[in-house]
Amino acid sequence: MRVLLASEPGNPERDNEDFAAAAPGLVSVVDGAGAPAGLASGCSHSVSWYAHNLGGLLVGTAVDPSVTLAEALAVSIERVNALHGDACDLRHPGSPSATVALARAHADRLEYLVLSDSVLVLDQADGEPVVISDDRLGEVYRKVNDAGERPPLGTQEHAADMRNRVERLAAYRNQPGGFWVASTKPEAADEALVGTVPLDDLDAVAVLSDGATRLVDRFGLMSWRDLLAVLRKEGPAELIARTREAEASDPDGARWPRGKASDDASAVYWALRG
Repeated sequence: MRVLLASEPGNPERDNEDFAAAAPGLVSVVDGAGAPAGLASGCSHSVSWYAHNLGGLLVGTAVDPSVTLAEALAVSIERVNALHGDACDLRHPGSPSATVALARAHADRLEYLVLSDSVLVLDQADGEPVVISDDRLGEVYRKVNDAGERPPLGTQEHAADMRNRVERLAAYRNQPGGFWVASTKPEAADEALVGTVPLDDLDAVAVLSDGATRLVDRFGLMSWRDLLAVLRKEGPAELIARTREAEASDPDGARWPRGKASDDASAVYWALRG
């Protein structure tokens, strides 16, 4: 088994709010949900702090095959809650949060967990890639936000528009009928997409933050099969480099309207054979 990993902040002057890791028989990406400037969180810690602590605890817990992946995530959320301290209001709807994609080999099966819009791609030995991502955030986003044109990236109008969109989403976060992310409620782990696949059916598996899937699901410049080919032949760093080129070609978001001109991007490619 061979693992290739790359993680890069969208802005080199800001902390990377992604966490990517590999351990024996395990790969994981945790994507911290960055909030627009000016929004209160009720917490003294950054999104980067949350994602990195959650990611480290999750990997350390999930390597134990007697613990299910959902149990590992719930326990890790509880442990991060304990790290916050009295200065943080864990009931605040703006508490730091993250999305998760996790895969683990156990016996002759690959187990996986996906919470929110991080992405897991199964590279099948026969057939098309299978893409697993939780779209409930996107469904809520489409429901509560208007479909009008976004202001150009980098403008005060765009920043105000993003604050407004995020504030509308807050009422639906970690609520029945809304969407679920890792934050302060351990029960969010029970809402994750989980499953197993025979290892013999797979050539590889990839876990990616949404900043590393833009070439496929936002920009439409390649297919999932193309993405896997880049990861296999040239590695995750090349995938991120190509993403940066596309982002730089559309600096004001005119071609591809988006919340961030350049997003934190993490990709882990796990070759299971060959």
